[in-house]
Amino acid sequence: MLNFSFTPEQEDFRDMLKEFVRAELLPNYTRWDREGVLPRGLWKKLGLLGVNGLRIPAEYGGSEADCVTAGIAAEEIGRGDFNLTYAVMLNSLIGEIINNHASEDLKKEWLPPIASGDKIVGIALTEPDAGTDAAGIKATAIYKDGVYVLNGEKSGISVATIGDAFLIFAKTKPDLGSRGISAFICPSDLPGVECNGYEDMGNIPIGRGSIYLNDVELPEKYLIGLEDKGFIQVMNGFDLSRLLIGLQCVGAALQSLDETIEHVKGRLSFGKPLATYQGVSFPLVTHYTQIEMIKWQAYRGLWLRDQGLKHSKESASVKWMGPKCSQEAIHECLLLNGHYAYTKEMPLEQRLRDVIGLEIGDGTAQANQMVIAKDIIGKEFRSYERPVPSK
Repeated sequence: MLNFSFTPEQEDFRDMLKEFVRAELLPNYTRWDREGVLPRGLWKKLGLLGVNGLRIPAEYGGSEADCVTAGIAAEEIGRGDFNLTYAVMLNSLIGEIINNHASEDLKKEWLPPIASGDKIVGIALTEPDAGTDAAGIKATAIYKDGVYVLNGEKSGISVATIGDAFLIFAKTKPDLGSRGISAFICPSDLPGVECNGYEDMGNIPIGRGSIYLNDVELPEKYLIGLEDKGFIQVMNGFDLSRLLIGLQCVGAALQSLDETIEHVKGRLSFGKPLATYQGVSFPLVTHYTQIEMIKWQAYRGLWLRDQGLKHSKESASVKWMGPKCSQEAIHECLLLNGHYAYTKEMPLEQRLRDVIGLEIGDGTAQANQMVIAKDIIGKEFRSYERPVPSK
Protein backbone atom coordinates (compact mmCIF):
# COMPACT_ATOMS: atom_id res chain seq x y z
CA MET A 1 0.00 0.00 0.00
CA LEU A 2 1.29 3.46 -0.91
CA ASN A 3 1.37 5.99 1.90
CA PHE A 4 2.57 9.53 1.29
CA SER A 5 1.90 10.66 4.86
CA PHE A 6 4.48 11.88 7.34
CA THR A 7 4.31 10.51 10.87
CA PRO A 8 2.82 12.68 13.65
CA GLU A 9 6.35 13.14 15.01
CA GLN A 10 7.58 14.34 11.62
CA GLU A 11 4.65 16.76 11.33
CA ASP A 12 5.45 18.16 14.78
CA PHE A 13 9.08 18.53 13.76
CA ARG A 14 8.05 20.40 10.60
CA ASP A 15 5.76 22.72 12.59
CA MET A 16 8.58 23.48 15.03
CA LEU A 17 10.94 24.29 12.17
CA LYS A 18 8.34 26.47 10.44
CA GLU A 19 8.05 28.61 13.57
CA PHE A 20 11.84 28.85 13.91
CA VAL A 21 12.14 29.82 10.25
CA ARG A 22 9.46 32.49 10.56
CA ALA A 23 10.85 33.99 13.76
CA GLU A 24 14.61 33.76 13.32
CA LEU A 25 15.73 32.81 9.81
CA LEU A 26 13.62 34.72 7.29
CA PRO A 27 14.12 38.14 8.95
CA ASN A 28 17.92 37.78 8.90
CA TYR A 29 18.63 35.80 5.72
CA THR A 30 19.95 38.72 3.66
CA ARG A 31 21.90 40.19 6.59
CA TRP A 32 24.50 37.43 6.65
CA ASP A 33 25.04 37.76 2.91
CA ARG A 34 25.71 41.50 3.26
CA GLU A 35 28.01 41.01 6.25
CA GLY A 36 29.74 37.99 4.74
CA VAL A 37 29.55 35.88 7.90
CA LEU A 38 28.01 32.59 8.93
CA PRO A 39 25.87 33.13 12.07
CA ARG A 40 27.43 30.59 14.40
CA GLY A 41 24.83 31.45 17.03
CA LEU A 42 22.04 30.26 14.73
CA TRP A 43 24.10 27.23 13.70
CA LYS A 44 24.28 26.29 17.40
CA LYS A 45 20.55 26.94 17.83
CA LEU A 46 19.94 24.42 15.07
CA GLY A 47 22.04 22.05 17.15
CA LEU A 48 19.74 22.60 20.12
CA LEU A 49 16.75 21.84 17.88
CA GLY A 50 18.33 18.54 16.90
CA VAL A 51 18.97 19.56 13.29
CA ASN A 52 22.77 19.30 13.18
CA GLY A 53 22.77 15.73 14.44
CA LEU A 54 19.85 14.29 12.51
CA ARG A 55 21.95 11.42 11.10
CA ILE A 56 24.08 11.00 14.25
CA PRO A 57 23.19 8.31 16.83
CA ALA A 58 21.75 9.39 20.17
CA GLU A 59 24.74 7.97 22.06
CA TYR A 60 26.88 10.66 20.43
CA GLY A 61 24.41 13.49 21.06
CA GLY A 62 22.50 13.18 17.79
CA SER A 63 18.83 12.86 16.94
CA GLU A 64 19.16 9.46 15.23
CA ALA A 65 16.48 10.47 12.74
CA ASP A 66 15.64 8.74 9.48
CA CYS A 67 16.50 10.23 6.11
CA VAL A 68 12.95 11.44 5.42
CA THR A 69 13.09 13.55 8.58
CA ALA A 70 16.40 15.02 7.43
CA GLY A 71 14.64 15.91 4.19
CA ILE A 72 11.93 17.79 6.09
CA ALA A 73 14.63 19.84 7.80
CA ALA A 74 16.36 20.60 4.50
CA GLU A 75 13.12 21.78 2.90
CA GLU A 76 11.94 23.95 5.78
CA ILE A 77 15.28 25.55 6.61
CA GLY A 78 15.82 26.09 2.88
CA ARG A 79 12.73 28.30 2.98
CA GLY A 80 14.23 30.52 5.66
CA ASP A 81 17.99 30.62 5.13
CA PHE A 82 19.42 28.69 2.23
CA ASN A 83 22.95 28.78 3.64
CA LEU A 84 22.05 27.46 7.08
CA THR A 85 20.64 24.38 5.38
CA TYR A 86 24.26 23.22 5.20
CA ALA A 87 23.76 22.28 8.87
CA VAL A 88 21.45 19.57 7.51
CA MET A 89 23.06 18.59 4.23
CA LEU A 90 26.74 18.76 5.21
CA ASN A 91 26.32 17.32 8.69
CA SER A 92 24.13 14.45 7.46
CA LEU A 93 26.77 13.39 4.94
CA ILE A 94 29.68 13.80 7.35
CA GLY A 95 27.78 12.28 10.27
CA GLU A 96 27.01 9.14 8.27
CA ILE A 97 30.61 8.76 7.06
CA ILE A 98 32.11 9.14 10.54
CA ASN A 99 29.50 6.98 12.24
CA ASN A 100 29.67 4.19 9.66
CA HIS A 101 33.43 4.06 9.15
CA ALA A 102 35.47 5.84 11.84
CA SER A 103 36.97 4.35 14.97
CA GLU A 104 35.13 4.60 18.28
CA ASP A 105 37.62 7.20 19.51
CA LEU A 106 37.01 9.42 16.47
CA LYS A 107 33.25 9.08 16.87
CA LYS A 108 33.46 10.18 20.50
CA GLU A 109 35.78 13.07 19.62
CA TRP A 110 33.88 14.52 16.65
CA LEU A 111 30.24 13.46 16.51
CA PRO A 112 29.05 15.20 19.72
CA PRO A 113 30.43 18.67 18.79
CA ILE A 114 29.08 18.30 15.24
CA ALA A 115 25.63 17.45 16.61
CA SER A 116 25.66 20.34 19.08
CA GLY A 117 26.90 22.87 16.54
CA ASP A 118 30.09 23.57 18.48
CA LYS A 119 32.20 22.33 15.56
CA ILE A 120 31.75 22.89 11.84
CA VAL A 121 33.31 20.23 9.62
CA GLY A 122 33.65 20.38 5.85
CA ILE A 123 34.19 17.70 3.24
CA ALA A 124 37.22 18.14 0.97
CA LEU A 125 37.15 15.97 -2.13
CA THR A 126 37.20 18.32 -5.16
CA GLU A 127 40.48 19.57 -6.61
CA PRO A 128 41.41 22.00 -9.41
CA ASP A 129 41.79 19.09 -11.87
CA ALA A 130 39.25 16.69 -10.35
CA GLY A 131 35.61 17.63 -9.95
CA THR A 132 33.16 15.33 -11.71
CA ASP A 133 35.93 12.74 -12.00
CA ALA A 134 36.52 12.50 -8.26
CA ALA A 135 38.74 9.45 -8.72
CA GLY A 136 41.23 11.74 -10.48
CA ILE A 137 42.31 13.57 -7.32
CA LYS A 138 46.05 14.15 -6.90
CA ALA A 139 46.35 14.96 -3.20
CA THR A 140 48.46 12.36 -1.42
CA ALA A 141 48.69 10.95 2.09
CA ILE A 142 51.93 9.03 2.46
CA TYR A 143 52.48 7.00 5.63
CA LYS A 144 55.84 7.69 7.26
CA ASP A 145 57.12 7.17 10.80
CA GLY A 146 53.68 6.76 12.39
CA VAL A 147 51.97 9.69 10.63
CA TYR A 148 50.33 10.38 7.28
CA VAL A 149 51.95 13.28 5.45
CA LEU A 150 49.33 15.13 3.38
CA ASN A 151 50.11 17.25 0.34
CA GLY A 152 47.86 18.77 -2.29
CA GLU A 153 45.17 21.34 -2.96
CA LYS A 154 41.41 21.04 -2.43
CA SER A 155 39.21 23.56 -4.24
CA GLY A 156 35.60 24.71 -4.13
CA ILE A 157 35.24 23.48 -0.55
CA SER A 158 32.24 24.68 1.46
CA VAL A 159 33.12 26.12 4.91
CA ALA A 160 36.79 26.27 3.85
CA THR A 161 37.37 29.53 5.72
CA ILE A 162 35.25 28.73 8.78
CA GLY A 163 35.58 24.98 9.26
CA ASP A 164 37.11 23.54 12.42
CA ALA A 165 38.11 20.41 10.54
CA PHE A 166 37.71 18.73 7.16
CA LEU A 167 37.15 15.23 5.85
CA ILE A 168 40.11 15.04 3.51
CA PHE A 169 40.23 12.50 0.69
CA ALA A 170 43.71 11.72 -0.54
CA LYS A 171 45.57 8.97 -2.34
CA THR A 172 47.45 6.62 -0.08
CA LYS A 173 48.33 4.50 -3.11
CA PRO A 174 48.56 7.00 -5.99
CA ASP A 175 48.96 4.31 -8.67
CA LEU A 176 45.64 2.59 -7.92
CA GLY A 177 43.17 5.32 -8.95
CA SER A 178 39.91 5.24 -7.00
CA ARG A 179 41.06 2.06 -5.24
CA GLY A 180 43.90 3.95 -3.57
CA ILE A 181 41.92 6.78 -1.94
CA SER A 182 41.64 7.09 1.86
CA ALA A 183 39.65 9.41 4.11
CA PHE A 184 40.92 11.41 7.09
CA ILE A 185 39.68 13.92 9.62
CA CYS A 186 42.06 16.87 9.47
CA PRO A 187 41.74 19.70 12.04
CA SER A 188 42.07 23.06 10.30
CA ASP A 189 44.58 24.41 12.82
CA LEU A 190 47.28 21.83 12.11
CA PRO A 191 50.63 23.17 10.82
CA GLY A 192 50.69 23.13 7.01
CA VAL A 193 46.92 23.62 6.55
CA GLU A 194 46.13 26.89 4.74
CA CYS A 195 42.58 27.99 3.84
CA ASN A 196 41.80 30.81 1.41
CA GLY A 197 38.31 32.04 0.54
CA TYR A 198 36.71 32.96 -2.79
CA GLU A 199 34.67 36.01 -3.77
CA ASP A 200 31.65 34.01 -4.83
CA MET A 201 28.45 35.07 -6.58
CA GLY A 202 26.31 33.42 -3.89
CA ASN A 203 26.46 31.21 -0.78
CA ILE A 204 28.70 33.90 0.68
CA PRO A 205 28.23 33.03 4.39
CA ILE A 206 29.37 29.47 3.71
CA GLY A 207 32.98 30.57 3.22
CA ARG A 208 33.78 28.51 0.15
CA GLY A 209 37.42 28.36 -0.86
CA SER A 210 40.60 26.33 -1.33
CA ILE A 211 42.51 24.25 1.21
CA TYR A 212 46.26 23.87 0.75
CA LEU A 213 47.99 20.91 2.38
CA ASN A 214 51.74 21.41 2.76
CA ASP A 215 53.47 18.46 4.48
CA VAL A 216 50.63 18.20 7.00
CA GLU A 217 51.52 15.52 9.54
CA LEU A 218 48.34 13.73 10.54
CA PRO A 219 48.40 11.10 13.29
CA GLU A 220 47.37 7.63 12.20
CA LYS A 221 44.30 7.76 14.48
CA TYR A 222 42.67 10.29 12.12
CA LEU A 223 42.31 7.73 9.33
CA ILE A 224 38.61 7.00 8.78
CA GLY A 225 37.83 3.37 8.13
CA LEU A 226 40.19 1.21 6.15
CA GLU A 227 43.06 2.55 4.13
CA ASP A 228 42.23 2.83 0.40
CA LYS A 229 38.44 2.62 0.98
CA GLY A 230 37.66 6.34 1.12
CA PHE A 231 36.21 6.62 -2.37
CA ILE A 232 33.52 4.02 -1.68
CA GLN A 233 32.60 5.77 1.58
CA VAL A 234 32.00 9.16 0.02
CA MET A 235 30.26 7.96 -3.14
CA ASN A 236 27.50 6.28 -1.14
CA GLY A 237 27.10 9.41 0.95
CA PHE A 238 26.47 11.56 -2.10
CA ASP A 239 23.22 9.69 -2.73
CA LEU A 240 21.98 11.23 0.53
CA SER A 241 23.42 14.73 0.14
CA ARG A 242 22.07 15.08 -3.41
CA LEU A 243 18.53 14.37 -2.22
CA LEU A 244 18.91 16.89 0.60
CA ILE A 245 20.31 19.50 -1.79
CA GLY A 246 17.24 19.01 -3.99
CA LEU A 247 14.95 19.71 -1.03
CA GLN A 248 17.12 22.63 0.07
CA CYS A 249 16.54 24.23 -3.33
CA VAL A 250 12.87 23.25 -3.37
CA GLY A 251 12.38 25.03 -0.05
CA ALA A 252 13.85 28.27 -1.40
CA ALA A 253 11.70 28.01 -4.55
CA LEU A 254 8.46 27.29 -2.65
CA GLN A 255 9.04 30.23 -0.31
CA SER A 256 9.62 32.48 -3.33
CA LEU A 257 6.45 31.20 -5.00
CA ASP A 258 4.39 31.74 -1.83
CA GLU A 259 5.66 35.31 -1.48
CA THR A 260 5.06 36.04 -5.16
CA ILE A 261 1.52 34.64 -5.12
CA GLU A 262 0.66 37.06 -2.31
CA HIS A 263 2.24 39.89 -4.29
CA VAL A 264 0.36 39.24 -7.54
CA LYS A 265 -2.95 38.92 -5.68
CA GLY A 266 -2.52 42.38 -4.21
CA ARG A 267 -0.72 44.30 -6.96
CA LEU A 268 -3.08 45.99 -9.46
CA SER A 269 -2.39 46.55 -13.13
CA PHE A 270 -4.96 48.18 -15.42
CA GLY A 271 -7.37 48.04 -12.50
CA LYS A 272 -7.11 44.29 -11.95
CA PRO A 273 -4.88 42.11 -9.73
CA LEU A 274 -1.88 40.71 -11.58
CA ALA A 275 -3.03 37.23 -10.58
CA THR A 276 -6.03 37.49 -12.91
CA TYR A 277 -3.78 37.53 -15.99
CA GLN A 278 -2.88 34.12 -17.40
CA GLY A 279 0.53 35.47 -18.39
CA VAL A 280 1.17 35.74 -14.66
CA SER A 281 -0.75 32.79 -13.22
CA PHE A 282 0.27 30.15 -15.76
CA PRO A 283 4.05 30.53 -15.21
CA LEU A 284 3.48 30.29 -11.46
CA VAL A 285 1.43 27.13 -12.00
CA THR A 286 4.15 25.65 -14.23
CA HIS A 287 6.90 26.25 -11.69
CA TYR A 288 4.78 25.06 -8.78
CA THR A 289 4.00 21.81 -10.63
CA GLN A 290 7.67 21.15 -11.45
CA ILE A 291 8.83 21.90 -7.93
CA GLU A 292 6.18 19.67 -6.34
CA MET A 293 7.16 16.75 -8.60
CA ILE A 294 10.83 17.15 -7.68
CA LYS A 295 9.93 17.43 -4.01
CA TRP A 296 8.11 14.12 -3.97
CA GLN A 297 10.82 12.38 -5.98
CA ALA A 298 13.26 13.56 -3.31
CA TYR A 299 11.17 12.17 -0.47
CA ARG A 300 10.77 8.93 -2.38
CA GLY A 301 14.56 8.68 -2.71
CA LEU A 302 15.00 9.32 1.01
CA TRP A 303 12.38 6.67 1.80
CA LEU A 304 14.21 4.18 -0.42
CA ARG A 305 17.45 4.94 1.44
CA ASP A 306 15.69 4.39 4.77
CA GLN A 307 14.54 0.98 3.47
CA GLY A 308 18.04 0.04 2.36
CA LEU A 309 16.95 -0.01 -1.31
CA LYS A 310 18.74 1.32 -4.39
CA HIS A 311 18.20 5.04 -4.94
CA SER A 312 21.16 6.36 -6.95
CA LYS A 313 19.15 7.27 -10.03
CA GLU A 314 16.43 8.94 -7.94
CA SER A 315 19.11 10.90 -6.11
CA ALA A 316 20.79 11.92 -9.36
CA SER A 317 17.49 13.02 -10.93
CA VAL A 318 16.67 15.22 -7.92
CA LYS A 319 20.16 16.76 -7.88
CA TRP A 320 19.99 17.46 -11.61
CA MET A 321 16.47 18.89 -11.73
CA GLY A 322 16.11 20.38 -8.25
CA PRO A 323 18.56 23.31 -8.46
CA LYS A 324 17.78 23.91 -12.16
CA CYS A 325 14.01 24.16 -11.78
CA SER A 326 14.30 26.02 -8.48
CA GLN A 327 16.48 28.77 -9.89
CA GLU A 328 14.14 29.08 -12.87
CA ALA A 329 11.17 29.44 -10.51
CA ILE A 330 12.96 32.02 -8.37
CA HIS A 331 14.02 33.93 -11.47
CA GLU A 332 10.36 34.05 -12.60
CA CYS A 333 9.33 35.26 -9.15
CA LEU A 334 11.92 38.01 -9.27
CA LEU A 335 10.54 39.25 -12.59
CA LEU A 336 6.93 39.14 -11.39
CA ASN A 337 7.84 41.20 -8.34
CA GLY A 338 9.26 43.94 -10.54
CA HIS A 339 12.26 46.21 -10.11
CA TYR A 340 12.26 46.16 -6.29
CA ALA A 341 13.04 42.44 -6.43
CA TYR A 342 16.23 43.30 -8.32
CA THR A 343 17.47 45.18 -5.26
CA LYS A 344 18.96 43.71 -2.10
CA GLU A 345 15.93 44.94 -0.15
CA MET A 346 14.15 41.71 -1.09
CA PRO A 347 15.53 38.15 -0.68
CA LEU A 348 14.73 36.94 -4.21
CA GLU A 349 17.98 38.05 -5.83
CA GLN A 350 19.99 36.34 -3.09
CA ARG A 351 17.99 33.13 -3.31
CA LEU A 352 18.68 33.11 -7.05
CA ARG A 353 22.42 33.54 -6.50
CA ASP A 354 22.54 30.97 -3.74
CA VAL A 355 20.59 28.27 -5.59
CA ILE A 356 22.65 28.60 -8.78
CA GLY A 357 25.73 27.50 -6.82
CA LEU A 358 24.09 24.14 -6.12
CA GLU A 359 23.77 23.47 -9.85
CA ILE A 360 27.52 22.82 -9.58
CA GLY A 361 28.19 21.39 -6.10
CA ASP A 362 27.85 17.64 -5.42
CA GLY A 363 27.72 16.84 -9.11
CA THR A 364 26.78 18.86 -12.17
CA ALA A 365 23.70 18.14 -14.29
CA GLN A 366 25.89 16.24 -16.75
CA ALA A 367 27.48 14.11 -14.04
CA ASN A 368 24.09 13.16 -12.64
CA GLN A 369 22.72 12.38 -16.09
CA MET A 370 25.64 9.98 -16.50
CA VAL A 371 24.60 8.22 -13.28
CA ILE A 372 21.03 7.84 -14.54
CA ALA A 373 22.12 6.69 -18.00
CA LYS A 374 24.37 4.01 -16.49
CA ASP A 375 21.39 2.74 -14.45
CA ILE A 376 18.63 2.72 -17.06
CA ILE A 377 20.68 1.99 -20.20
CA GLY A 378 23.55 -0.05 -18.77
CA LYS A 379 27.07 0.66 -17.55
CA GLU A 380 28.52 -1.06 -20.62
CA PHE A 381 27.19 1.91 -22.64
CA ARG A 382 28.69 4.63 -20.42
CA SER A 383 30.61 7.38 -22.17
CA TYR A 384 33.86 6.89 -20.26
CA GLU A 385 36.22 4.10 -19.34
CA ARG A 386 38.35 4.12 -16.24
CA PRO A 387 42.01 3.35 -16.93
CA VAL A 388 43.24 -0.02 -15.72
CA PRO A 389 45.66 0.53 -12.81
CA SER A 390 49.21 -0.52 -13.48
CA LYS A 391 50.44 -3.62 -11.66
